[in-house]
Amino acid sequence: MKFKVVFAVLGVSLVLFVGFPIVRMLVSASPQALVETGKETEVQISILLTMRASLWATLAALLTGVPLAYLLARKRFRGKKIIEGVIDLPVIIPHTAAGIALLSVWGRQSLVAKVTGLSIMGTEAAIAMGMFFVSASFLVNAVKEGFKLVDERYEKTAVTLGATPWKAFRTVSLPMVKKSIMSGSIMMWGRGISEFGAVVILAYHPMTAPVMIFERFQNFGLKYATPVTVLLVGISLAVFIGLRILEDRK
Repeated sequence: MKFKVVFAVLGVSLVLFVGFPIVRMLVSASPQALVETGKETEVQISILLTMRASLWATLAALLTGVPLAYLLARKRFRGKKIIEGVIDLPVIIPHTAAGIALLSVWGRQSLVAKVTGLSIMGTEAAIAMGMFFVSASFLVNAVKEGFKLVDERYEKTAVTLGATPWKAFRTVSLPMVKKSIMSGSIMMWGRGISEFGAVVILAYHPMTAPVMIFERFQNFGLKYATPVTVLLVGISLAVFIGLRILEDRK
């Protein structure tokens, strides 16, 4: 009994520490302020841009990250730990540093821009790129752990029965890690929505919701920043709950 009580107290302490500031913020904005802020075209565009750019980043990570996660889970090769470290690094470095690193490759004065004449700074593509850089590891690591839990013998059996390696992957392994893929995608998408440091360096305009919140707080104070924050948190929470329900049903 004492064991459960201690764990319950510790768990509730964590939930209160995280949940109380969120609840306090949600109730601090007046309904009138939320309605007026929600009607602002600038706010609507900013929130939609944030969610859309994070979606592009997540889709790109699904295309490239799932194959990488499979290789990291299944194969042993020289330099594997280095690759895993590179994937994890953007999570732990300051995200302004991540933005500067990307700027050195994709900025207007970079070698890529000079050779191709292509500059993506200040575009939705730059925003998605920043989000991808800092959040792809959430998806890769989640899917990698999912593949580790799938017995490799299932794939080998499918191959011995005449399936190609690609077909064995597509029809056997991939369906068995769909929950890991879904969970990793949700985490990556959510992390992308919250990104500020890398995005603000790559594209101050068009303005994502986190950048708009920062700008309003800096220029006008807490009163004007809170409604945008509450709208973003509320919309994100509703979407996350919906996605988690969908995930459990699959």
